[in-house]
Amino acid sequence: MKAIVAVDKNWGIGKKNDLLFSLPADMAYFREKTLNKVVIMGSNTLKSFPGGKPLKNRTNIVLFPGGEKRDDCTIVDSMEELKLELKKYNAEDVFVIGGAMFYKTMLPYCSEVLVTKVDADGGAEVFYENLDKLPEWTLVSESETVETNGLNIKFTVYKNSDVKEF
Repeated sequence: MKAIVAVDKNWGIGKKNDLLFSLPADMAYFREKTLNKVVIMGSNTLKSFPGGKPLKNRTNIVLFPGGEKRDDCTIVDSMEELKLELKKYNAEDVFVIGGAMFYKTMLPYCSEVLVTKVDADGGAEVFYENLDKLPEWTLVSESETVETNGLNIKFTVYKNSDVKEF
């Protein structure tokens, strides 16, 4: 399992249940990496999408305790139910996409995290774990700087040397 996230220079990821920046190059990267894959998220992330609709051309699985079952995505009530649901898929095709609490919960089970680093302070209210400060995480690749919507970003990949079994 992997995670994919965009962070500001303080590892901030969001405010008011929304992204910090509009980053067309990052959106294209996110689409490229997750298209026809499995995306897993918490309920607030689903609610933050336009019309509260799941992402197209992906299998959307949402941890939403007490949430109504839907035809357009898979709702699971618990971590136990999520575990059972994920057994149906190749772990390499599963991406954790948010929000903050769900990222934090799932991080130990991720083999890698694709982090888009934005060279700006977005005034975040919620943050991602600073992977540079966690001994089991290593930066293994970093792109050249890309300019998008007036901001400089880099696409990075971190690997986990101590992946927990989910």
